[in-house]
Amino acid sequence: MKIALGADHAGYALKAHLVTVLTGWGYDVVDLGTTSAEESVDYPDFGAAVGRAVVGGECELGVAVCGSGIGISIAANKVPGVRAAVVHDVTSAHLAREHNHANVLCLGSRLTGLSVAEEALAAWLAATPQGGRHEGRIAKIAQLDEN
Repeated sequence: MKIALGADHAGYALKAHLVTVLTGWGYDVVDLGTTSAEESVDYPDFGAAVGRAVVGGECELGVAVCGSGIGISIAANKVPGVRAAVVHDVTSAHLAREHNHANVLCLGSRLTGLSVAEEALAAWLAATPQGGRHEGRIAKIAQLDEN
């Protein structure tokens, strides 16, 4: 599976760590930047890049990181077809994928430590999007993209 990763300067260190983790787990990683924590960059650019890589079919899933996870998730969600979710732990990560069919995982580097981020990422990747009552809700979200 190919996974896109992107981060602003605040999320750079966590993103770099997760690139190493995902590669070690056998995933194919597309690193969309940024390449340093030293230069201030804008999170919308990287959230949108991850979202476009997923929706465009270059990658099956995406991971986006900024200081809080919030700004980059808002940017990613502006790309039609993206369902980006900010998660803070294993439970929110699992439910984001299982119930909300999140195709982009967003993390806040200033709020989530390395081990929790790894555990959340593993839970998100292991979760399977559920059908049933969730399908109708996901369809309503997709309609919002069309309107």
